[in-house]
Amino acid sequence: MNTFKRKSLYAALAGVSALGVTSAAQAVNVNPNGLGQVLLYPYYTVRADNLINPYNSLLSVVNSTNSVKAVKVRFVEGVDSQEVLDFNLFLSPNDVWTTAILPDVGGGGKIVTTDKSCTLPAIPAGGQAFVNFQYAGSNNDGGTDSIDRTKEGYVEIIEMATYIPGSTTAVASTHVGGTPPCGAKLSDATAAAEAQAPGGGLFGGISLINVLSGTDYTEDAVALDNFSTSQIYSPSGVITPTLQQANPPVSQVLANGKVYTSTWNGGTSPPVANLADPVSAVLMHQQVLNEFVLDSATKSGTDWVVTMPTKHYYSLPGTGLAPKLFQRNFNKSAFACDDVQLDIFDREEFTAPTSFSPPPPSQTNSLCYEANVVTFANSNLLGSKNVTNVPTTFQDGWLRIGFLQIAAAPNAHILLNNTGTTITTIGGISTFNQNVTYFGLPVIGFALQDFVNGVLPNGSQFIQSSYGGNFVQKATTTVFP
Repeated sequence: MNTFKRKSLYAALAGVSALGVTSAAQAVNVNPNGLGQVLLYPYYTVRADNLINPYNSLLSVVNSTNSVKAVKVRFVEGVDSQEVLDFNLFLSPNDVWTTAILPDVGGGGKIVTTDKSCTLPAIPAGGQAFVNFQYAGSNNDGGTDSIDRTKEGYVEIIEMATYIPGSTTAVASTHVGGTPPCGAKLSDATAAAEAQAPGGGLFGGISLINVLSGTDYTEDAVALDNFSTSQIYSPSGVITPTLQQANPPVSQVLANGKVYTSTWNGGTSPPVANLADPVSAVLMHQQVLNEFVLDSATKSGTDWVVTMPTKHYYSLPGTGLAPKLFQRNFNKSAFACDDVQLDIFDREEFTAPTSFSPPPPSQTNSLCYEANVVTFANSNLLGSKNVTNVPTTFQDGWLRIGFLQIAAAPNAHILLNNTGTTITTIGGISTFNQNVTYFGLPVIGFALQDFVNGVLPNGSQFIQSSYGGNFVQKATTTVFP
């Protein structure tokens, strides 16, 4: 009997593996191995921590393939996901591009790089400051115009195209003796004319380094694979491509022991269509869970990052309810708050009522930004301005944030697909053209903790003994017919 069950299990797993490889080739999905066509970096910051020590954010992206690639690099502020800088980056085979995100004398952030990989436009030797053009002046999104908004946010890198060996773009972008030619032969017009379909294989991460505090928190980029089957090259100075350009508009999610492959038809997805639906679907989580550490002996603190990279496609400038998925529209006085449920526990299973403090503009437990920082007992490790606090007397434990359905906002925290979902069981049995609901919100992020022991003696020397650690967010994925 045991032998039979094992053989059945192996056959079932083999079946779903084969299915996943076949169908995922035409559906955007989160690659658990960290390689993809799109990289979402949950958070960057150049703010100062609770000890007024400044952060630098060090970003890298790796091309693990033998193809020359063109990618769009986009830095996005964390209040309303307004773009603060983008450019086109050309990666030669097996190339790594790096940059530092630093405070700028103008009051915002900037990037500085000594990397030799080609970009359009070229990045000045002294760096390139972030700008507020997308949310200030006539483009006002309902929030503040301040350049200070650019000091924290997240990063998108989207592969636009690959290039065959010997093409003008490939030759101009490929390193020779450690340096690519770049120059006049590298142009948007030629890059667009020679563009081939993306191939994936990108990975990367960010280090949030604070030299004076002696901490370094690292984060992996979330990788979306099979984002586009055709080239999507856009010239430098143009804000496309975006997360709304999944091609074909199909998502694939593993949940409840089944694979859900959904086609998102822009004309009939209720209550209104949104081109970001395929990417939102693969990032949907009904709950986010993680630990916190507040040990008084080591002066420990904890911050969580909860980033919603598609929120701005649904929460429109103005007041009232958002049309779909998210709860409220965005405005200066209340931002765009989504009500959440908080459940907190210590390490011995004790629980207690808890709520954010001070309360957000919605006067209930809510997350109001695109890149949110949740801090515990006012730890404020990241010094974020997009912060909400969880007051607790527990020294250690864990928290669950639930994105539950809301009676007053019936279209919020659900993503409906009635244009055709294929549901495949672990055994490989499929049902077609099903209507399904994805519950929760599209979120990514991580938790970070510090341990501050001060300066400790080591023989005749004294050693700074401050440490930092980080953990990817845990989550539940719920999909039902």
